[in-house]
Amino acid sequence: MSGPILIFDSGIGGLSILDEIRTLIPDKDCCYLFDNARLPYGELAESPLIIGCVSLICEHAKRINAAIVVVACNSASTLVLPILRKRLSIPIVGVVPAIKPAAKISIQRHIGLLATPGTIKRPYTKELIEAFAEDCQVELFGSSELVMLAEAKLAGIAIDMAKLTLLLTPIRESALDTLVLGCTHFPILAAEIRQVLGNHITLLDSGKAVADRVAYLLGDNTAVISDDKRCVNYSAVYTTDDIAVGLRERLVEEGFTKIEPHSSTHLS
Repeated sequence: MSGPILIFDSGIGGLSILDEIRTLIPDKDCCYLFDNARLPYGELAESPLIIGCVSLICEHAKRINAAIVVVACNSASTLVLPILRKRLSIPIVGVVPAIKPAAKISIQRHIGLLATPGTIKRPYTKELIEAFAEDCQVELFGSSELVMLAEAKLAGIAIDMAKLTLLLTPIRESALDTLVLGCTHFPILAAEIRQVLGNHITLLDSGKAVADRVAYLLGDNTAVISDDKRCVNYSAVYTTDDIAVGLRERLVEEGFTKIEPHSSTHLS
């Protein structure tokens, strides 16, 4: 598995997963592919979401000879993983809401899932709750606005705390003690979410678990790369004609040396 890791998301939320992967596997090339032309995914119908994701991911995985694909998007993961595993021969790692660990640590047996509207309504999410949190009260909170707030934050725009507080009001009024951040965008807002909700609510996401899985699937190859002490390449590909200046600057700060638009026909 000598090729790069291909990390895919609708926008920049997957950078929260990339950060965990780079912490665990610092010497592995990564390509970050984000479909910002169709952001946010939580608002898309299932059929165009599936067709677009599978097309983009398969094209780029083959183009860069990827060693592994990480679908760093809960909305997409709940739909496209089985299809990708049929289309590609390399390992595919998805992201699912951290319902299981949340149920394990909740003292009050009262947890919440904060995700996009798409993730909230998927049968897969219901199955996770039934399988791992049957003895818990589980409240579901859907928001696409939080996705856009996270995008704005990484583009250098100050968070509107009044708006964030309003969006999180239903959670503040709940008695839950554990909140699952079921969208990869949301850990980017973790500090602001804690500021609104307080420290008595535990926030959980799947980033570390995904990174652990990627490292396991890559096996001993990571150690060989580390010993070489070579330069690591991080590239980013996006589906719109351009991206905000602030976001481009942030990607450069993150170590991306190549940032370019998707080169084939843009998706509608």
